[in-house]
Amino acid sequence: MTKKLLLIDGNSLAFRAFYAMYQQLDRMVTPEGLHTNALVAFNNFLETIILPMQPDLALVAWDARSGKETFRGDLYAEYKSGRDKTPVEFKEQFLYLREMVEAHGLHNYEQIGLEADDIIGTLSRQGEAAGYDVFIITGDQDLTQLATDHVTVKITKKGVTQIEEYTPAHIQEKFGLTPEQIIDKKALTGDTSDNYPGVTKVGEKTALKLLTEYHDLDNLYAHVDEMKKSKMKENLIADKDVAYRAQKLATIITDADLEIGLTDLTYDGPKTKGLVELFETLHFKQALNKLKAHQLVDQDDTSVEAAEAESSNFHPVRELDDAAVATLATVDSFALQIDTTSDNYHTADLIAFAIGNDKVGYFASRDFSWFENDQLKALIENPAKKVRLFNAKEHWVLLHRLGLKLAGVDFDFMLVAYLLDTVGNDNVLATLASRFGAYLPEDEEVYGKGAKFAVPTDDQLLYNHLGHKAEVIDTLRDQAFADLEEHQQSHLYHDIELPLSFVLAKMEAQGFMVNEDRLSKMGQELDEKIAQLKDQIYQIAGEEFNINSTKQLGELLFEKMNLPVIKKTKTGYSTAVEVLEQLAPQAPIVSHILEYRQLAKIKSTYVDGLLAVVSPVDQKIHTRFLQTLTQTGRLSSVDPNLQNIPMRTEEGRKIRHAFVPSQPDYLIFGADYSQIELRVLAAITGDPNMKKAFMDDDDIHAETARAVFGLGPDEEVDANHRRTAKAVNFGIVYGISDFGLSKNLGISRKDAKEFIETYFREFPKIHDWMEQIKEQAHRDGFVETIEHRRRYLPEINSKNFNRRSFAERTAMNSPIQGSAADIIKIAMIKVNQAIEEQNLKAKMLVQVHDELVFECPQEELEQVRELVTSVMDSAVSLSVPLKVEDHSGPTWYEAK
Repeated sequence: MTKKLLLIDGNSLAFRAFYAMYQQLDRMVTPEGLHTNALVAFNNFLETIILPMQPDLALVAWDARSGKETFRGDLYAEYKSGRDKTPVEFKEQFLYLREMVEAHGLHNYEQIGLEADDIIGTLSRQGEAAGYDVFIITGDQDLTQLATDHVTVKITKKGVTQIEEYTPAHIQEKFGLTPEQIIDKKALTGDTSDNYPGVTKVGEKTALKLLTEYHDLDNLYAHVDEMKKSKMKENLIADKDVAYRAQKLATIITDADLEIGLTDLTYDGPKTKGLVELFETLHFKQALNKLKAHQLVDQDDTSVEAAEAESSNFHPVRELDDAAVATLATVDSFALQIDTTSDNYHTADLIAFAIGNDKVGYFASRDFSWFENDQLKALIENPAKKVRLFNAKEHWVLLHRLGLKLAGVDFDFMLVAYLLDTVGNDNVLATLASRFGAYLPEDEEVYGKGAKFAVPTDDQLLYNHLGHKAEVIDTLRDQAFADLEEHQQSHLYHDIELPLSFVLAKMEAQGFMVNEDRLSKMGQELDEKIAQLKDQIYQIAGEEFNINSTKQLGELLFEKMNLPVIKKTKTGYSTAVEVLEQLAPQAPIVSHILEYRQLAKIKSTYVDGLLAVVSPVDQKIHTRFLQTLTQTGRLSSVDPNLQNIPMRTEEGRKIRHAFVPSQPDYLIFGADYSQIELRVLAAITGDPNMKKAFMDDDDIHAETARAVFGLGPDEEVDANHRRTAKAVNFGIVYGISDFGLSKNLGISRKDAKEFIETYFREFPKIHDWMEQIKEQAHRDGFVETIEHRRRYLPEINSKNFNRRSFAERTAMNSPIQGSAADIIKIAMIKVNQAIEEQNLKAKMLVQVHDELVFECPQEELEQVRELVTSVMDSAVSLSVPLKVEDHSGPTWYEAK
């Protein structure tokens, strides 16, 4: 077997480790005050990526000093200048990172005058010449220039544990270049991250085109005079020296005079004593416990099984059998993990499952007939048994498909992780587990991805993957709950998010009936209208062209029809909606094009799209509601998105005609909160004028119009006044600027500023609250809703004005939008409970932000109306009343 040399780009991966867990910065602090987020992620990287490789030689290369103290700094004084200062929280971890490398048995190396890239480049060529297969791990794509048949460059993605391998073939496939051409691409484009320029206005696409034709920089400049006259040719000639300087800056040294050689890089495995001491210093309790436990493995046992057991840090996973089921029947708590072939668990095939706990072990099987076993069924359906899962809603639906009713759920790791960190809300178990110091391979490492997805035929490989997932879920429960308690999020989890997940599961399983014939007929009518519009457009244009082609449409409008060019993109004329709307008054064809686009969108997305996902089993659409996608706490809908059916146009609204009750003599009933965000704003800020308007049940937009336009109590508020006031009201909720309001209303920035100032004079407490919430956000790094849901704002203290301003607007909006989301979630839980307690046949079908949609028998309508509106009205106690409006009818169209 060919020996392996492993070379690691220390600086690159250390920075990636720091920012991979940046949202955990304040949570990962030792009692002595040392931040450990980078150390946790780096240790994760070493355990999951490095140690399983078992290299013969290994080294971590570091930059000795700043880039200015290398030859590159002499070559170009601005090299790597302008970078943000290294965070203090990262600097304090740096020495421990090197200590961690040594404890894991790898060598550290730096050399004054060289960057880590140059050390790696030199050793990679030495290793290849000595017959080693070389593996370079980095977060920097510059090192792909080193790839050869025996040198593989592994680039980290999404933190430090996901890896993409770059071989010469992969580089050619992905970039259309050879490894050597990577250097000349940088010569042409420059590198903004290292702060050196290339040829003026030569970007990635142009560079690729040039290198495809001329192969390298020397050949390009040998033939530059033969090029057709163009601005690009002028830039190439003018910036020739710049290009060759960039080439030198981009080229990694492969023949540096190093003070070490391959014989100094022997890897003999981790140094257990050093790791124990380091983990104790860093308070890595879980890593320390697992390390100590695995020290008990017989060091003389060199079998493959022992080596795998030691490196995995997991219990052995056994195949489920009758004896295991009998043992599981006695436990008080257990973890369950079911894997499927796709994210859409309503239609996905089941792969396998694992079940168990830390005391009795973990068991797995591909055979789902086990769920017909009386003992296993009783275990899952027993509310006294504490079940630990990742995505309880998904598992409820999957078990429902198998004829079981999941009960007793105690811990949903996905929901807990989301509440602890809404910014990095990655719904991947391995990623979330790594934040707690637990390490798993990604699903795609086991199953593959996309067209390469395949279930392993090796039972033990598959069972280990599922069993280890179950073990991580099981063992992280106490730590995750402790963090939840520390962050004062326990109420949010136990009283809102977890109960809601089962309400949503039932809604998804229930589905929403679709009249396919009606929807198909709508599609035919739309096709006819679209065809008529095309004919009208062609007639006005005097020719046929591809209306969907931005290029052809731009040429027609701006070159042949000579309409004024409003905006250009990198590829040509912009034909975006806002551009066409400005042009519409000048040319009738533009109005037809806008209507064509609108109808084509409705046809493709909502008619064809919905028909494609109607279940052939029950003629219903079973959407998936996502609890952990948005940072505000609002629910989202996917596969399909039922929250996004257009309501602004009649053609869009008609789509709702196709959504019907599932039984004869049933109706669709809808109830939605009226102006809930403005009511929340009034309650949170305590503004007396806004509160009075809601207490008196006044038209808040009319009252705002009177204030903004200075109208007396007897003066009429016309439609334009109210429209403007509505835009101001909701703009304030979203922290709108005078520039944004002027754009929305088509007025001058000066007038918009006066509107906002007048608004704040009428509602002064709102302005006071907004200033206060910004101060709080700058101080705490987060804001909260009325239910203490947190929105973290990592860029609230950014030096970049635009990023900081956006974070401040988010700080103002999130408590309002998030509180509105909290309210409707609480209402959903209470409405569902009331329907079940009264044994009604009504079913909740869909939530569309502030709207709940039900189906119910006609004879239950009044009872359902009374129940739903009263529960929604009183879902939470605010200092202003909540108001609910309701509608009903034979389809969803009439119920809005």
